Amino acid sequence: MKPLNISPDTAVKLAKHLGVPLEHLMHMPQHILLQKLAELASSKPDKDPAPDSESETK
Repeated sequence: MKPLNISPDTAVKLAKHLGVPLEHLMHMPQHILLQKLAELASSKPDKDPAPDSESETK
């Protein structure tokens, strides 16, 4: 399996946010990484409501 095609800075930041060792992140399958990123994004509360939601309530 070839390592992910991401910059070293991005890899370090992702490893820190996901709580995984850098070596594991670089050899993680892409679909697993995307799943973990989706989980991370859904766990953070949305600060800005979607612009469409405002127009629907009017």
